[in-house]
Amino acid sequence: MPRTARIDIPGQLYHVVARGVERCDIFRDDSDRSSFRDRLGLLLLETGSACFAWALMSNHVHLLLRPGPSGLATFMRRLLTGHAIVFNRRHQRAGHLFQNRYHSILCDADPYLLALVRYIHLNPLKAGVIDSLSALDTYPWCGHAVLMGNAVLAGQAVDELLALFADRAPTARNSYRGFIEQGLAEWGDDAETLSADRLRERLKNSADDDGFDRRILGGQAFVETVLPQAARSPRPRIDLAELIRRCANEFDVSIEDLRGGGRTSRLSAARALICHLAIAYLDIPGTRLADYFEQARSSITRSERRGKELLREQPEWRKLWTDR
Repeated sequence: MPRTARIDIPGQLYHVVARGVERCDIFRDDSDRSSFRDRLGLLLLETGSACFAWALMSNHVHLLLRPGPSGLATFMRRLLTGHAIVFNRRHQRAGHLFQNRYHSILCDADPYLLALVRYIHLNPLKAGVIDSLSALDTYPWCGHAVLMGNAVLAGQAVDELLALFADRAPTARNSYRGFIEQGLAEWGDDAETLSADRLRERLKNSADDDGFDRRILGGQAFVETVLPQAARSPRPRIDLAELIRRCANEFDVSIEDLRGGGRTSRLSAARALICHLAIAYLDIPGTRLADYFEQARSSITRSERRGKELLREQPEWRKLWTDR
């Protein structure tokens, strides 16, 4: 059977699981974990996305994400591809690191956000990676420690989540930890502590089949709301030629000069922005850009890095890659 198309709606909540190919480890040591965590934080800030929960296991990772305007697919491609490249280089490994398709479920945030936060953050404890809730409070490879104020992940929606427990941070943290502790005691008995898949099965048993979609965790009303959004293609995309035209207009330079290798500040900035937006958002390979600009692949890499810095300084330039 053909694979079901993913639902990719910016601003919605997703539970995402990415596993190593053939269950291989995707983290061999703390350097791998640190690299992935840092990459995750940078992407959250750069794309305007939010992460409510995360846990790095040896051969898979759990994320509870609300993607920004670029959507989930672009976010996950950049996160997983970047980690795989660094991992393979560091461990002198070749080939795929992740299974071809990460698993994602679109979730109705109102009833399931806190349940999924608890499920994800208890994973290291239930798997025996650590042996106590006190250890989880400071465990650096899980979002629980960030919510407890003992670690930092740029882009984790700490304030937004704690505000669901209380107005003041100390009171909210105490209430949140009590919620986690309760879930640990009730694990396996309370539907709220179950994974998204099992929560979805519980929901199916009590819902009309007409409103059921295996890609979605939510009731029939939620399904009927989000499916039309998914059908409207949330991320209109442009081709490389249109991106180059827009960047040339933005910086008031000609396309001929862009390709001619000029070194003025405006030409260099426009070229750098093209390289970053094309690679990060349009899935254009660097080799194609190298051919277009008649430059070495290493020069494209340097330009792409500069373009990323320019985009952080001027985030409104993201408008150049989409018709939204």
